[in-house]
Order: sequence, then C-alpha cells, then structure tokens
Amino acid sequence: MSKKIPVGILGATGIVGQRFVQMLEHHPWFEVAWLAASDRSEGKPYGEAARWRLKTAIPAQVAKMQVSPAKPEGAPKVIFAALDSAIAAELEPRFAEAGCAVVSNSSALRMAEDVPLVIPEVNSDHVKLIETQSWKKKSGGFVVTNPNCSAIGLVIALAPLQKAFGLDVVMAVTMQAVSGAGYPGVASLDILGNVIPYISKEEEKMEEETLKLLGHLNGTAVVPADFRMSAQCNRVAVEDGHTESVSIQLKKKAKPEEILAAWSSFRGVPQEKQLPSAPEQPVFYSTAPDRPQPRFDVDRGNGMTTTVGRLRPCSVFDWKFTVLSHNTIRGAAGAALLNAELLKVQGYLS
Repeated sequence: MSKKIPVGILGATGIVGQRFVQMLEHHPWFEVAWLAASDRSEGKPYGEAARWRLKTAIPAQVAKMQVSPAKPEGAPKVIFAALDSAIAAELEPRFAEAGCAVVSNSSALRMAEDVPLVIPEVNSDHVKLIETQSWKKKSGGFVVTNPNCSAIGLVIALAPLQKAFGLDVVMAVTMQAVSGAGYPGVASLDILGNVIPYISKEEEKMEEETLKLLGHLNGTAVVPADFRMSAQCNRVAVEDGHTESVSIQLKKKAKPEEILAAWSSFRGVPQEKQLPSAPEQPVFYSTAPDRPQPRFDVDRGNGMTTTVGRLRPCSVFDWKFTVLSHNTIRGAAGAALLNAELLKVQGYLS
C-alpha cells in the first residue's frame, strides 16, 4: 500500500486502548490519526492523559497527539473502539450513523442480530451481516465486533474440532488474568493469594458468544451452534493470559492423533491472505505435561496464537484439555486489529 489508512481509537487511554496504540505503531496498513477518551483526558497530550502500563514505550508521535472529544465530528472513517459496555452502547451507533467503520472490542453490540461477531479464522463469512445494518444503508457506516477475551481462545481451539467431529457438550472453567479487568482493575488485597470465583456477566457472555461464533450464517441471520455449553469463570493473580480447563463431548468419536491433526492443520482466511497480524499457526499444541502456562506461553505468535495442551480422555465426556490465550492481545486489541485487516481485504475499508 502506498498510503496508510488513518484510524482513530475510542477509549485510547485504557489498557485495551494502549494495546491498540502499541500494535498500530508499525502497522503496514493503518496509522493512528485520532485519539479520544473521557472528558478528563480531553485536550491533553496523549502522553500526559494515558497512564501507560505496557512494557514498550509510548510511540513518540502518538504521545504528542492531543486527545479529542469522543464525537464523530473530525474523526477518521475507521474507528477502533475500546470502551466500557454502557458507553459503547451510546457512542458506537453514533459513530456508525456518522459513516464510520467501527471495529469494536466492547460487548455492547456483540449479540445484536445484525452485528457480526467475528474471529477471522473461524467465521469470516459472518462479516456479510454488515449489509443488513441500517447504518450501512443510510451512511455507509457499520459496526463489527470481536468476542469476549475468555471466549476467543476457547472458540479457536473448538472450531477445528467442531468442523472435523461435531460438538455435543462443552464445559469450560477459566482462570482469568487481572489485566482483563482493566486498570486499576482488581484491588491487590482482593486478588493476591486468592481466587475470585465471580466475574460479572462473564459466564453468560462466554456461553452466548461461543454459540454465535460457531453458528452458521443463514441468509441475514446467524443460527447459533446446537451444542450445550457451560462456563465457570474465575479471576486469578496472573498478569496476562486466560487459562481454561475444557471438557468436551464430540458427535463423532475421534482418536487423539486425529484431534491433534485437526489443531495443527487449522488455518483460515488470515493465514491464506497473509494478514499482517495473523499468526502463522492459530492453534499450537504443547506436548509438555505441565503446559501451557501464562508465564511461558502467552506471547506465542506475538500474543495471537492460542496454545493448547494436556489432551487426555475424560471419564465423564470424551476428552479434556487446557487452553491459553493472551487476553489483551488476541482477546482484545489484536482481535479487533485482525478484524479490521479482514474488512480491508474484503473491500469494506478505504
């Protein structure tokens, strides 16, 4: 590309907003041209407004940029949204109505019938739902979402198995990193030496979104997948990386080597099109008996690869295994960025 597409970030000062800034610094297709956050940040240089929490430095050019009001006027036509759900429910439709392509990480519109909930390797065809949105018909604007940070790693691991063998029952117990709660997140005296077996609305999101993601597009609607799904979600004292203990019952019996082959051969549109943020291998199986572990495996594939391990028979269902994914990269900013790259190659961004 001879010229990069200017993009904006809504909610730019939060942890996911910071991940967007970090991941876009050297992106070959997109460049940050506009930043917006809450009223208290408005008018300040980004370097002053953002309490930077990432291990890399704030890009110098972005640090100097002034934080704009969270209004469509003056914003670029491509917007990455990293907003709290309540705020997103108000602002994202406003930007779409103004003709913006809103690539959202928020849960506000994920389950709306006309809004695509997309993992490009899994259900890239669901993007077609854009054409049914009233915003698209009126102004050319639209909203596309990526899933919950705990659902995405699970679905990437399940998709090859659903395709090869079918799914009947899925049970998942999560151990979710504190960065998933944003900053400052969970108080240290609540989480250190502790496990919190409750994350508001997390279990419901995980169950609903998994069925939508693995459902099929039937004309202008998504028919949810027909397997039974149960999730239990816990917050643990880990910085980055959501770990999940998963048990499944398949519709068609499978040997362990067949399951491993399904994972290792799994590829999708991002790999076929060589999208800039796509991992070479969406699912990596670790043969070590005590892996995956967040400390050692969370950054695989630049944080975009889902690591699976400990495949073994389940005495209640068929099989059980462990899944790990990076919650603020693959589970948030990286997921939205990959969605934007998919939209670009499909002709929805200019």
